[in-house]
Amino acid sequence: MDRQLFVQNIKLYCQLRGIKPTVACRESGAGPNLVNNIEAGSIPSVEKVQLLAQYLGVTTSELLGETGPKNLAIQDQPYLVMRYNSLSPEEQEKVMTFIDFLATQGKK
Repeated sequence: MDRQLFVQNIKLYCQLRGIKPTVACRESGAGPNLVNNIEAGSIPSVEKVQLLAQYLGVTTSELLGETGPKNLAIQDQPYLVMRYNSLSPEEQEKVMTFIDFLATQGKK
């Protein structure tokens, strides 16, 4: 597991949903210190990863960086998040719908 990528993805998916990572980790049941523990070298249980992924509406593979944003250049992510956050809630929903559509097209 690439811990740095995992933490980066947690922060990215939380930012895309307008929620702080500690809040997402606590509310998902993964534990409020999950990110700090990972950064300190701890490897979370599969159950905690699944709880957080489900809470954020992504797969465990996406959250771990095995698929999805891993292929996105790291330097592009802050720009994309900034642009996404500048959209209205309705526009953000359209973006997420389109991304979901594109993601399912590759699985056919």
